[in-house]
Amino acid sequence: MPTRIPYIPETITVHLGPPDSPAQNVTVPFVDYIKNVASSEIYPTWPESALRANILAQISFALNRVYTEYYRSRGYDFNITNSTAIDQSFVNGRSIFDSISRVVDDIFTDYLRRQTFVEPLFARYCNGTTVTCEGLSQWGSVDLAEDGQNSVQILKNYYGEDIEIVTDAPVRGLTSSLPVRNLTLGTTGNDVQSAQIRLNRISVNYPSIPKIANPNGYFGIETRDAVREFQSIFDLEADGIIGPATWYRIQQIYASVKRLNELNSEGLTYGEISRVFPETLGPGAEGDAVRVIQYMLNYVAQYEDTLEPFPLSGSYDKATEAAVRGFQRTYGLPDTGIVNDKTYARLFDVYNALILSLSPSLFEASARPYPGYILSPGFEGDYVTYLQEYLVKIAASFPAIPAPSVSGVYDAATTASVRAFQEFAGLPVTGAVNLASWNAIAELYNDVVAGETVQTDQYPGYIID
Repeated sequence: MPTRIPYIPETITVHLGPPDSPAQNVTVPFVDYIKNVASSEIYPTWPESALRANILAQISFALNRVYTEYYRSRGYDFNITNSTAIDQSFVNGRSIFDSISRVVDDIFTDYLRRQTFVEPLFARYCNGTTVTCEGLSQWGSVDLAEDGQNSVQILKNYYGEDIEIVTDAPVRGLTSSLPVRNLTLGTTGNDVQSAQIRLNRISVNYPSIPKIANPNGYFGIETRDAVREFQSIFDLEADGIIGPATWYRIQQIYASVKRLNELNSEGLTYGEISRVFPETLGPGAEGDAVRVIQYMLNYVAQYEDTLEPFPLSGSYDKATEAAVRGFQRTYGLPDTGIVNDKTYARLFDVYNALILSLSPSLFEASARPYPGYILSPGFEGDYVTYLQEYLVKIAASFPAIPAPSVSGVYDAATTASVRAFQEFAGLPVTGAVNLASWNAIAELYNDVVAGETVQTDQYPGYIID
């Protein structure tokens, strides 16, 4: 699912036949792929402006397939085919023309897009003689070049005045957009926001999918309900969890309704690939995301000798970096000191496994640790029950905080109780329980319980008959 700025892949995998044919896949460097396509599609003796215009169209066409994961989202194990009916000509092992090779070396990190759009232009083209189409005419581009037009003028003649050339795009290894773990209730992150934005757009064409009022990167009940309806419409298991099949199906349908694989695309805007959370957390980062990382690392450190506890400062300082490196070494991750998606997912899984394994007897007189995700209206389950029990106990001593019913469902009464507590504690009044709110509730609950607990030989505070 497109969530990032396009890049030039180091390699591309080509299926040597139509998509469903039992043909061979070959993986080649992207620059060599473009040289092969250009040498197969156009003539090396054409004017250079025509060569450049055609090669830019070929680059953009291929990048559009890669960026939108057109074939991967349909379950194929390749990025593009060599079927000229739907893709570009690629002749495995063919020789490359020198004049074409020089042009490709100069511009293979450039591509076309429409102004204000993110995705590479689906730059359709045809030979313009035996086959005509909406898009660039290969032989027509020669005529324009011979009339003195440069490559930009040629391209604008066919694709419109609103196209632009992105130059020097980054080159990196080809990676899948698939999240490192399933997205489910309580999950937070940019992948969640990406899915939310896409589900909202898909719902324009499929109105039975409920809108997600605030696509903020937090997987709450609204998101779960939207996912379930999407899954029901598109014949997937309606479990409300975004696993690989649902992730790629969302991408496929989103690209379809947005026409991202067509010349007249609705366009992918920068707002649709915004990232509410840092892509990585490293030295210098600050805020709640850092504090959650620190909290989980400190908790794991209680059970893992290779880690040392450190202060929860909310700032990604040297102590935090050292703890991250220690965690990465312990659990077989690259020792970078940076928290990326894989490190965060592994940390959450380790932390979650620890807190779920703890004996209930440990919490007869104290609150449980933070679940690792934000609790919000609509949630159900054990941690909602714990939250309600803590609030009931607190409400008995602090009348300004209304007591909810202990139902295991995060209902309106629970929301009102949380909001009242947050106002009482001087926290942001959101009605949802993040790390700061959970810890404040837990701390006050522990104080109330400790104040009621009578120690051995201690006067209980009332007359003993």
